[in-house]
Amino acid sequence: MSLFAPSPEKEAQLAARMSELGVRESDLEESFVRSAGHGGQNVNKTATCVMLRHKPTGMAVKCQETRHQGQNRLIARRLLLDKISERIQARRDEARSASEKVRRSNRPRSRGAKRRMLADKSRRAVKKSFRRAVSDA
Repeated sequence: MSLFAPSPEKEAQLAARMSELGVRESDLEESFVRSAGHGGQNVNKTATCVMLRHKPTGMAVKCQETRHQGQNRLIARRLLLDKISERIQARRDEARSASEKVRRSNRPRSRGAKRRMLADKSRRAVKKSFRRAVSDA
C-alpha cells in the first residue's frame, strides 16, 4: 500500500471479512484519480481518491475521505464490502419472505376466519339474487 498504510490488525480484519463474503483481491479493479474539495494542494496534485469496482457484481465505490491514498484504499474496500453484504442480506430476506408467504397461504384458516368468510359469501349471494332477471309469471 502507500505511505500511510493501515495497521496489520485492520488489514487482517479486512482480509477476514473479504474471505467471509467470498471477495477475492483479484476480483477488484482499483484506479486512482485526483480528489476534489478539502485537502489543499495535496488533493489537487496527487491521486488520493480511490475508485474500486467489484468485477463479478459490477458494484463500484469511490472514496476520497482522507488526504492519504492508503487510508482511502482501506475505506473504499470497507464500503464495497458493506454494499456486497447488503445485497446478500437483501437476497436472503427476499427468499425468506417468499417462503413465509407460501407458509402463510398454506396455513389452515381459524374458526373465526372461516365463519367470517362464509358470512361474506352468503351476503354476496343475497346481493346477486337481487340481480336476477324478473320473470313474467
